[in-house]
Amino acid sequence: MKMMKKMTAAALAAAVVLAMAGCGGSGDKAKPAAGGADQKVELKLAAALPTSHPLVQAMEQLKTKAAEKSGGTINITIYPAGQLFNDKNMNDALISGGIDMGLNTVGRWASIVPAMDVFDVPFLFPGYEKVDQAIDNGLGEKLGAELEKKGVRPLIWADYGFVQFSNNGKLITKPEDFAGMKIRGYSKFSSETIKALGASSVTMGASEVYMGIQRGTIDGQTSGTTAMRDRKMYEVMKYLTITNHASPEFIVAMSDKSYNKLSDNQKKALNEACKEVQDAIRANAKAEDLKALDDLKEKGMEVYVVPEDELPAWRDATRPVWDQFISENGELGKELIDICTKQ
Repeated sequence: MKMMKKMTAAALAAAVVLAMAGCGGSGDKAKPAAGGADQKVELKLAAALPTSHPLVQAMEQLKTKAAEKSGGTINITIYPAGQLFNDKNMNDALISGGIDMGLNTVGRWASIVPAMDVFDVPFLFPGYEKVDQAIDNGLGEKLGAELEKKGVRPLIWADYGFVQFSNNGKLITKPEDFAGMKIRGYSKFSSETIKALGASSVTMGASEVYMGIQRGTIDGQTSGTTAMRDRKMYEVMKYLTITNHASPEFIVAMSDKSYNKLSDNQKKALNEACKEVQDAIRANAKAEDLKALDDLKEKGMEVYVVPEDELPAWRDATRPVWDQFISENGELGKELIDICTKQ
């Protein structure tokens, strides 16, 4: 009789173990943490770009995917158009833990990690695919390590596309045309590029550019075609020159303080969601740029696309910016340039 009871207890125990194993599943959703289900986490994500911008739309995809993969335990609330923090003060908030997540340009991160300016070294990347290859072949790892020293974790390297020049004075077709103009730069090395081309550089936040053009504080600016369209720059600027001279990535970064509050399952879910969104952004970057360019033409902007055989003159004019980047960033700067050019 005792033997029968022992056998029954063992069978029941085995059944419970099998049932628990079966409940784990192998789907995308995060599994319950040991000792109970994951606690629901509310995360705030700040962006300076307007709601209609493709990268902000991609953050909506991230919100959906993170919720699905975490079994509904991760909820991301997005605050676009500088509602919480603008592009100038967002990064300090991430480092201090004042915001959980942020979408910001590497140009703004360069004030904290100077080597981030590599993306603004002019004419370094000959095409969209070369940017992603450089990131995957060591550029992202090296820059990410520098960012992590500041208590911030890069989750997505988001392709912003190439930047161009627009202004309200004249159609720029060659470097000499910049003489006497005041052009807004969004980062240190975008400003150095403007100066190398012969214009004066004025640094201001993205949200200030439209008014700056209206008031005559600046004559023009440099940014991507998607931002020009979504910020309605065509209302105050008539001329657009397509140079594809730099490709300033945006980074979706997360405060380590917030990341470390997630369970292992939630971290896995968030990382998987970020990888999928990053792949989607990469696949669409060029198409988004070209669509925005067509939209700007339809809005009345006069466009000049610098032909391939004219690019050497632009490269020669801005070559000193390469040398300055390496000089200021030392061995790391040289390593990053080598990664970008040895592909």
